[in-house]
Amino acid sequence: MAVDHYENFPVASILLPKHLRRSVEIVYNFARQADDFADEGEMPDSERLAKLDEFRAELNRIATNEKPLTPLFNDLASVIKQHQLPLNLFHDLLDAFSQDIVLKEYSSFNELLNYCQRSANPIGRLLLHLYGEATPQNLIYSDAICTSLQLINFWQDVKKDYAIKRIYLPQDEMARFGVTEKHLAQGLTDEAWQALMQFQVARARDMMNSGKPLGTILTGRIGLEMRLIIAGGLRILSKLDNVHYDMFNRRPVLRPFDWVIMLLKSAPFNF
Repeated sequence: MAVDHYENFPVASILLPKHLRRSVEIVYNFARQADDFADEGEMPDSERLAKLDEFRAELNRIATNEKPLTPLFNDLASVIKQHQLPLNLFHDLLDAFSQDIVLKEYSSFNELLNYCQRSANPIGRLLLHLYGEATPQNLIYSDAICTSLQLINFWQDVKKDYAIKRIYLPQDEMARFGVTEKHLAQGLTDEAWQALMQFQVARARDMMNSGKPLGTILTGRIGLEMRLIIAGGLRILSKLDNVHYDMFNRRPVLRPFDWVIMLLKSAPFNF
């Protein structure tokens, strides 16, 4: 579910076919470094945006068959050419990371979905292209899974995100349930908060379940990995329910016993 600090990306997993592990690792390194520009360290926003623009310039060099200036993008150019990966998916990720720097709140769920379409969905789409499984229907299933994973990460990390002045809860839905920024600042988990989060968790669960067929469409080791990712996301949602959405003090994480349960649920005959 999480490797290093770029969530939802199965990096060089032992479950991946051996011939794809290096390619996945290179794409991951691109995403991780770009994500770090948006989130890590003490750089001013202008410097963060400039570093992301440098990544865009490297992608443009790849697009025009120029030699990239850095080892990372030389490696990435080879992976993109070998697997015919769509360049727009890498640009979408950079746009999402830039948005994290300049936009701290979301007025509606549709606005948040638009962000997820660029911050999370490209990861699943890139993996499907690497697997040779990027059919139109598989892409739809993958988008549902990846958006759900992104939402799960938001709800799991409400406290951490608020600490860096980011609120991913849609403002109109907060208002509808009577939740204010005070709940985030003070870690309040009253009835209003629980009602709002029950709604958010149920929607993320429905979305994850809508993409669940991908876990059986994909076969072999990548199918098992996909089923584990889905089971892990659903497990975190159940843990959020169980702590009554007090992620401020009881942030849910996956422990060894959870992995046993997830493995059992990921068997094809149980999925």
